[in-house]
Amino acid sequence: MKSKNTYIRLILIVISIGFSANTFSQLSIEPGDPPRQTDIPVFFKSKLADIETEIALMKLGKAEVLATSPGGLPVYGIFYGEKENLQKQANYNSAVGARNPAFFAKKDEQTKPVIFFLGPVHGQEPEGIAGLVNLIHIAETGKDYRGKEWPELKVYFSRFRVIIIPCGNPDGRKRCPYDSFVGLPTETMTKYGQGTRTDRTPWGWPLAKSLHPMKGNVGILGSYFNDDGINIMHDEFFSPMAEETRAIMKIAMDEAPDITVSLHSCECKPFIIQTSQAPHFMRQRISDFANLLNRRYYDLKLPNMGENWSLAVADDDMTPPPQISFNLVSALHYASGTMSFVFESPHGTIEDGATYSQILDIQLILYQEMFDYLENNRLYWK
Repeated sequence: MKSKNTYIRLILIVISIGFSANTFSQLSIEPGDPPRQTDIPVFFKSKLADIETEIALMKLGKAEVLATSPGGLPVYGIFYGEKENLQKQANYNSAVGARNPAFFAKKDEQTKPVIFFLGPVHGQEPEGIAGLVNLIHIAETGKDYRGKEWPELKVYFSRFRVIIIPCGNPDGRKRCPYDSFVGLPTETMTKYGQGTRTDRTPWGWPLAKSLHPMKGNVGILGSYFNDDGINIMHDEFFSPMAEETRAIMKIAMDEAPDITVSLHSCECKPFIIQTSQAPHFMRQRISDFANLLNRRYYDLKLPNMGENWSLAVADDDMTPPPQISFNLVSALHYASGTMSFVFESPHGTIEDGATYSQILDIQLILYQEMFDYLENNRLYWK
């Protein structure tokens, strides 16, 4: 009990540091924009404070501060299951050069599968935080915050090494003035997510990536970015500009996860994006999983891409100029061999129409399907 109380006190110290004056203030909602919702259900745990609260309640998992953001906020890692000795003797790139990734990490039937859930690196995409806080609650209690039991998800935590980063960009999440975009117009999300120029025109997608770091011609610094203007999804991975990026990459290199998801959101039906510049065999695996997941959503009558949707496997950029970037999930694969991909959740905007409960189910079904896929389709390195 004493060690638990000491741990909670340390967490509270970290909270006080994280919410210091060094951090950019939450953006004010400008006149004419929709007010914050007042009807967000209690189960939709999308705030940084919800992460802190869940960590303080944990008894089975272990929390660590992996990095501190430019704004002074902690980037947490949550760990379940013992880390095994994978007998590393080379980095992944060199191991593949030696024609056997087992020189990076030996994986066989006796080693636990490793799964890595990376929460939003874009602060205006809080749906992943809501999902992961509920996932941690399921690991601890067997139930989500609606009181719904998830026995299959709960039991996986006893068979897997599980790593969760609930929020990859706490600076951006703190600056975002909305805790959800359910029922709001997409243009509001775009304005506060990707930001504006000094003349107040929106950067929008994809031009929000055309100035990086996002400094200078900035009216609203969008929640896409940390307080240094870095979009973690498009950092310089050979020499990262953000400590958050370094921490995320270190998890991949240290833990050798078998499967990794980077949680994102847009005004869309839920879907997986094919990982750019990945090897063909890995793109095929990602496609197979994406199609299985979409079919599950279809069968459950959740928002989905349609019964006949299929994720393409074809290689990128067959002709110049290049337009498909080597991004965070690409880097995670090449640092560790992980099956890494982006998952896009609906925001619930007017345009996509998803409800709070649907969004949570979409998240939790994704996690459940990832566990199931890995248990039945793991690649062994011997």
